[in-house]
Amino acid sequence: MPDAVETRMRELFDAELNLTDRPMDRAALEHAVSYADVLSPTITDTIDADLIDKAGPRLKMIANFGAGVDHIDIDAAVAKGLIVTNTPGVLTEDTADLAMSLILAVSRRIVEGAQVMQEGRFGGWTPTWMTGRKLWGKRLGIVGMGRIGQSLARRAKAFGMQVHYHNRKPVPDMIAEELGATWWDDLDQMLQRMDVISLNCPATKETHHLLSADRLARLQPHAILINTARGELIDEAALAEVVATRRIAGVGLDVFENEPAVHPGLIGHANVVLLPHLGSATIEARQDMGDRVIANIMTYARGHRPPDRVIPAML
Repeated sequence: MPDAVETRMRELFDAELNLTDRPMDRAALEHAVSYADVLSPTITDTIDADLIDKAGPRLKMIANFGAGVDHIDIDAAVAKGLIVTNTPGVLTEDTADLAMSLILAVSRRIVEGAQVMQEGRFGGWTPTWMTGRKLWGKRLGIVGMGRIGQSLARRAKAFGMQVHYHNRKPVPDMIAEELGATWWDDLDQMLQRMDVISLNCPATKETHHLLSADRLARLQPHAILINTARGELIDEAALAEVVATRRIAGVGLDVFENEPAVHPGLIGHANVVLLPHLGSATIEARQDMGDRVIANIMTYARGHRPPDRVIPAML
């Protein structure tokens, strides 16, 4: 974690830190849960039912460093009597910034153009070279209208885009009016009418491969697909086939189904922008995430309900 967070943890707790900045292997995780009072994992740590079953009697809390908890078996943790917390809200604006950046990068071929300059291939301006697509007036379909989806909608509205969204239920009328957002209860109907699709929903059993081969086939040939949520939301092999057969205009991905591995069929295409999971990668967000972890632990240690407790009903 950021140095300031680790320093504060050492001051407040008997903290054993992972100083290598590499994911802990299974043996290290099993050792940690065997004696620790609190485990603070990240997305790279798989906290499944088997690991939770191996937890020692001292373990009472899993204080996740991150908003997503799809790497933690919440049901198993609750059954074991463990408190699980996360860090929602603090990375909302950063992730929305990145989603908007990918929309711009893909639609205006920014990465491709930068590569041309780096390689010294710019031969001068011509009327039809490197033309992309403007955003003004385009339809943006947001899948998942939570904090990040709403923040992205505000940015898109400023760019003159028409905001549409699919959610389990409509957002409050006040928010919909502010964003000028149109709710679609049928995801399939929305997908085939949008110019840009952005995935901003959590990864759950229900959303695994939400964009299947069938749904990807519904996208318009000029559509752009953006994912800054979780890689498992897309059938990556099916997406690679869509890209290879040029049935989509562009793709911008910050997350991947088998991260850190990327499907080889997505690499090497000028219209595919790939980023190394940068959604929350700002100094401010990572510091705030660490502060929330500490706040959750301190609140629990003082006998109160942690502010960011996660329960199965929330997922």
